[in-house]
Amino acid sequence: MHPLRILLGLMCSVSFSVSAAAPQTLRIFNDILFYDGYAAKVSEPIADGVLRHRNDLYARPLTEQELLGIGSTLTAHVTIKAACDNYDRIGNINLALVPKGSVAYSPEQVARIELGRFITPFMNKNLKPDAVPYSFQLDHVAAVLNDAALHKAYDFWVELEVFGVPYAAQNEVAGCAGRNDVFYGSLDFVSQNEPVAADQAVLLPLNFKKNLNNYEAGATDNLGQTVRTIAFDLPYAVRDARFYLITSNHGANAGGEEYNRRVHDIFFDDQLVLSYKPGGVSCEPFRVYNTQGNGIYGRTPRTPEQWASFSNWCPGQAIPLRVIAVGDLAAGQHSFKISVPTAVFVEAQGYIPVSLYLQGHATP
Repeated sequence: MHPLRILLGLMCSVSFSVSAAAPQTLRIFNDILFYDGYAAKVSEPIADGVLRHRNDLYARPLTEQELLGIGSTLTAHVTIKAACDNYDRIGNINLALVPKGSVAYSPEQVARIELGRFITPFMNKNLKPDAVPYSFQLDHVAAVLNDAALHKAYDFWVELEVFGVPYAAQNEVAGCAGRNDVFYGSLDFVSQNEPVAADQAVLLPLNFKKNLNNYEAGATDNLGQTVRTIAFDLPYAVRDARFYLITSNHGANAGGEEYNRRVHDIFFDDQLVLSYKPGGVSCEPFRVYNTQGNGIYGRTPRTPEQWASFSNWCPGQAIPLRVIAVGDLAAGQHSFKISVPTAVFVEAQGYIPVSLYLQGHATP
C-alpha cells in the first residue's frame, strides 16, 4: 500500500499519555558537520545513531523515551555554525515517516514533510558571531508525534539538511584551503509536556521541496507558466484541515527571481484562498551574522523601503511557514494550486522549491 494511503487510513488512534511537567529540551543533533554537497559522501565519523544520507543530509530516529517527552507544544531551535562555506545557502529540517523497525531508509522512498526552512548568512568562520540561530513553532507537528496509530506503523526520523560548497571559502577564508567541510548544525526540540488531546491526526504529504519554474518539464503544469496543481483524494472527511506551505524564490543571476518579489496565488478547489508576496521585511536585524562581505548587505544599512524593493528573504533568516486553514473537508477529490503569474526566470535560471502537506483531524 502506498505510504500516503496508510497515513490517511489509520482510524483507530489514541494519543500517548503524558503528565504535565516543565518544558523539556531534546538534543537531536549536536554540532554535526556538513560537507561539500556536490562531492561524494565522506566517510568521516559521526555520532552513534545518526545516519548520513549525503554530505548535506543527516537523520536519526526519535526514541520511545524522547517521544514520551513531547507533549502538546513543540519548538525547533536550529543553530548553524560557520565552517568553510562563506555564502548564503538553503537549509531545512524534515520529518520522515519510516516503516517500523527500519535501521536505515532511502529518503526518496518514504513519506517526508519539511518542517522548517532557513537561509544561512554569509559567514567568515574567523569572525564573530560565527553562528546563527533559527526557531520554528511546530505545535501542529506535536499532534503527529503523539498519534499512537501512526507511531505503531512508523518510526519518526528527524532530518537536518544544509547544502553548502567550500570552493569560494578555500580561497577567501583563512584556514579553509584544501578543506571540504561547510557548516556545523545543531537541532533541539523543546516541548511543554502537557496532556495531549486524543484526536486522530490526519497527515497527507503532498509536495516535498519540488522545484517550481516555467521552463522545465515536470516543474510546471504548462511550459511558459509558473503554476503547479496538486490533485489528491480524501478517502474520508477531515475536520479543521490546514495546508502547511513553504516557498522561497531563488535565482541569483542578473534579473533573477531572488531579487524580484512576485505575488503568489494559492487556490483550493479552484477558489483563491491566499495571495502573498514573499519578503517585504528589513534584513538589517540579520546584518550582524553576515560577517563575510557580500553584495546583498553592502557597507551601509538600507532602509526598510530599500529592502522591500527587492528582498524575498534575508541571509540569516528563517523562511515563513504559511498556514492555510480550509475548514472541514468532505471525502473525495480535491486540488491545491500555486501560481506565480509574473515570474520570469531570466535565461531559464532559478527555481521555487515548494513544500506542502495537509493536516487535520479524522471526523468521528
